[in-house]
Amino acid sequence: MSNTITTTNFNFPGQQSVYHGKVREVYNINDELLVMVATDRLSAFDVVMPKGIPYKGQILNQIATRFMELTQDIVPNWLIATPDPNVAVGHLCEPFKVEMVIRGYLSGHAAREYKSGKRSLCGVFMPEGLNENDPFPEPIITPSTKADNGAHDEDISREDILAKGIVSEEDYLVLENYTRALFQRGTHIAASRGLILVDTKYEFGKTKEGKIVLIDEIHTPDSSRYFYADGYQESQDRGEEQKQLSKEFVRQWLIANNFQGKDGQQIPDMSEEYIASVSERYIELYENILGEPFIKADISDIQARIEQNVLDFLKK
Repeated sequence: MSNTITTTNFNFPGQQSVYHGKVREVYNINDELLVMVATDRLSAFDVVMPKGIPYKGQILNQIATRFMELTQDIVPNWLIATPDPNVAVGHLCEPFKVEMVIRGYLSGHAAREYKSGKRSLCGVFMPEGLNENDPFPEPIITPSTKADNGAHDEDISREDILAKGIVSEEDYLVLENYTRALFQRGTHIAASRGLILVDTKYEFGKTKEGKIVLIDEIHTPDSSRYFYADGYQESQDRGEEQKQLSKEFVRQWLIANNFQGKDGQQIPDMSEEYIASVSERYIELYENILGEPFIKADISDIQARIEQNVLDFLKK
């Protein structure tokens, strides 16, 4: 499993800086372009796991860029090109310091909060009488702060975002409208694949010209949760867990091994067999979400492949 890319140290022509996120590494080229490399790092509970997952970066990048193409008619985005299976190149943007989380169902973090007795999430009311994975009457937006590397994202209400001046009211209304439009489109596409888009998050930025655009990833298994539509209602009626197409299976494995990213907890050892199973699950996610076979890129020397493809693109 050594053929993974978990860190990069490129030095491209015109490179001004590099930002190392939890999963992506972003190179600033001449304060005009961003070269975003999707690594094979696995992050859960805002903690990066010590081992990479083969093909994960390629899977995330290709799902995200495909959905950028499928939604560009309703929401503008930052993307210019994809010169490598693990790389997206786009316009330099100033990111908003919030992540726009939208939930159609009571799942994941929302379900854990609900189970603890809370009926409000990010200032948004959650009605009584819901079971885990039940749909909300209508999708709710529950933003979170955009944490720096290593820190935990935190729930925040719309009111606090505006009161603290994190986003102006004018811009925030645009973010909300874009979030609902993207989720509606994503829900429709998922349904055509026999899936339910349960919840997801979007990130936005502003171009130099002041245009608000979608950035980073969209509708990937790292940023979204999917259920299979077939059998969903039967499982709900029986009170059974839903089979998920998301990173939630990793979180559940970590929880079962006494890890939730809290102080003093040790990351459990991931065996080669487990890493291989996670890679296979991500491939399954790709093929279900996009409805096509996954074609594995050459990973004999990922670093050299990425570097050459990006250099070729920049020369143009």
